[in-house]
Amino acid sequence: MTADTLVAADPPFAAATEDADPQDLAPVIPLRAPRPRRFLMCRPDHFDVTYSINPWMSTEAGVDRDLAIEQWETLRATYEAHGHTVDLLDPVPGLPDMVFAANGSFVRAGRALVARFAHPERTDEAAAHTAWLKSAGIGGGRQAAWVNEGEGDLVAVGDLVLAGTGFRTAAGAHTEVAAYFDAPVVTLQLVDPRYYHLDTALFALDDANIAYHPDAFSPSSRRRLERMFPDAVLVGGDEAAVLGLNAVSDGLHVFVTDQAPGLHVQLKERGYVPVPLDLSELLKAGGGIKCCTLEVRS
Repeated sequence: MTADTLVAADPPFAAATEDADPQDLAPVIPLRAPRPRRFLMCRPDHFDVTYSINPWMSTEAGVDRDLAIEQWETLRATYEAHGHTVDLLDPVPGLPDMVFAANGSFVRAGRALVARFAHPERTDEAAAHTAWLKSAGIGGGRQAAWVNEGEGDLVAVGDLVLAGTGFRTAAGAHTEVAAYFDAPVVTLQLVDPRYYHLDTALFALDDANIAYHPDAFSPSSRRRLERMFPDAVLVGGDEAAVLGLNAVSDGLHVFVTDQAPGLHVQLKERGYVPVPLDLSELLKAGGGIKCCTLEVRS
């Protein structure tokens, strides 16, 4: 499938006549349906900020681990209440960022490529992901040859993979992903260190459209996104800066931070149902809803 086939058309409009009611001229909001998902999550039993590997992290901020666990448990329960399956990755002492399970691998069509982390503080997480994938019967499960932080920088949009680079994942990893999964991969250059992973600046609304923050990308990548997704939801700096785009969509429900009310309005206008959640304690490490959520695609 080519990128062009993934572009969503503008909403159809009712035909205008002299006698038309103004409401009849409003965009027709598409009917959307959720698709049950399988997620992998890791409880933040050892969550802390003991080092700084992104601009969000400050070792002086202090972490309320009990609150982090409470917020994480609410996210997990919310997924399950909406019909999604949640598998659990056992947390490992000494690996405080394991809660951000999305970074550990990329799973597509029942096959996995395990992350090769950019920073030594997270290196040992890869072994835990490899072991879980093997126990779950997921094929492949080999570690990436290039530095590659899983779904942090790899976003599936239907058959297409949008791939970020600039801060964590190496550009060479994109070629590796394309070959390993036999999938079209589109490289996107991140330029703002606050958006160190692609999933902090962009998320898939469904199999054909996305939401993103244009200023997080280089001019050429921004033009590429404009061509591919002309009907995308564009998110401004204030709501991107609270990780409003670190969200998860099942095609209808969008699990999103409660700190981005403007994005909630935009989603409703497009026929999606925002599900606001508070992950403010995990935000101290630069993580949000999507960071905590690895999708296991069978």
